[in-house]
Amino acid sequence: MSRSPQRPLRSRALAFASALALALGAVPAVRAQTPPAPPARPPASAPQDEAKKPPPVSAVARRVYERAKGQLMQIRTLLKSQDSQASVGSAFVVSDEGHVITNYHVISQFALEPDRYRLRYATTEGEGGAIELLDIDVRRDLALLRIKDFKPDGVLRFRAPDQPLSKGDRIYSMGNPHDVAFAVVEGNYNGLVERSFDPLIYYSGSINSGMSGGPVVDEDGRVVGINVSAMFFAQQMSFLVPGQYAAALLARSRDAKPLDKPVWPQLTAQLMAYQDELVQAFVKQPWRDAGHARYQLPVPQEQYMRCWGRGTGADTKGLEFQRSQCRMEHAIYLNGGMQTGYLDMAHEAYDGSKLGSLRFARQYGNSFRNERLGRDDRDRTAPYCREDFVEQQGLPLRAVVCLRAYRKLPGLHDLSVLVTTVDANTEGALGRFDAKGVSFANAQTLTRHYLKGFAWTRPQ
Repeated sequence: MSRSPQRPLRSRALAFASALALALGAVPAVRAQTPPAPPARPPASAPQDEAKKPPPVSAVARRVYERAKGQLMQIRTLLKSQDSQASVGSAFVVSDEGHVITNYHVISQFALEPDRYRLRYATTEGEGGAIELLDIDVRRDLALLRIKDFKPDGVLRFRAPDQPLSKGDRIYSMGNPHDVAFAVVEGNYNGLVERSFDPLIYYSGSINSGMSGGPVVDEDGRVVGINVSAMFFAQQMSFLVPGQYAAALLARSRDAKPLDKPVWPQLTAQLMAYQDELVQAFVKQPWRDAGHARYQLPVPQEQYMRCWGRGTGADTKGLEFQRSQCRMEHAIYLNGGMQTGYLDMAHEAYDGSKLGSLRFARQYGNSFRNERLGRDDRDRTAPYCREDFVEQQGLPLRAVVCLRAYRKLPGLHDLSVLVTTVDANTEGALGRFDAKGVSFANAQTLTRHYLKGFAWTRPQ
């Protein structure tokens, strides 16, 4: 049961992250450093076409950038043994003591492997030096940094939460796209993303790789959000972390000591708290009706998840099926090869009356066996599974429950639950539920909740 693909903003140096994020939705707009390509040139005989030039930046955008450029920075992750860049992102100064805000994913390589990587900053004036990591908020993809003995040219202030923007208000994103130059991009505030468990601002503007962690400000230069991700194959669909979370991180950790060891303990504590909140909210929601004539199948509310459906036509000569797939579109970024903290589920209802019982049994069984449950890798163990036949409100089911443990996040697991009905010769339903990054207790809670979603549509 595959997920709907959406293309990430990634370079080849993070190819594995691209493959995973391709299935998870919009992804961080940070890029790894690659050798520069030669500049493109028009043919010598081509006339200058004024109509094809990009529109000039507005006077407001120029004024906003001029006020903020002294507080803008680029954050570079370099190998300790050499000056080669592993990744680049953007950032901005938020205190007179040299505190700087960026995205967690911008500095994740250093945060997880400080013995291998180091961090450097660069200002719009070309100055640079070392910068230290104070704290992270992995749930909101934020990090707090500090530059020692730094005298900033002013600081960027946050827009007060009690002064909300209106849909359509003009806002301005800043950063260093593709490591080319610092830039300002005009766009519009379009409210919060619907069906998102955590607030995320929908920004109609172009955020490119390398701009992650940069500020997005209103016309008065107050920070309303932080660049975090964009969606490929869409026109100017970008996403921002609301500024209030960066302000809270600064208030919480401005006096913290630098982090010089891998941040796995901080990740574990923050993810434990997050998954508790997510699971408790999810299981309080009743299941919706799938509309099947024979089976009651679990379909979630769309408060945190988005659902799609499809099926075969009425004139199908072979196996007929109806399919529903629901997933959370926001995931928590851990490193270049792993995201966690989301729920995903699907079901397929089959009618094989045109095939006969033997042919239907073969195809029905193959559908169950073809489900992939993962394997042992450097981040997670191989799945440990239990299989049993259970009865749910009189409906006989075959259920398989699997857990994969995170190697460096003790107490957290990936849960997979496979369920098939086993009550008919030419009819049946197959369901799958996945929860990434949950405790053992919450895995049990989610499994019970999911199984309760199965029953007869009408008494048998």
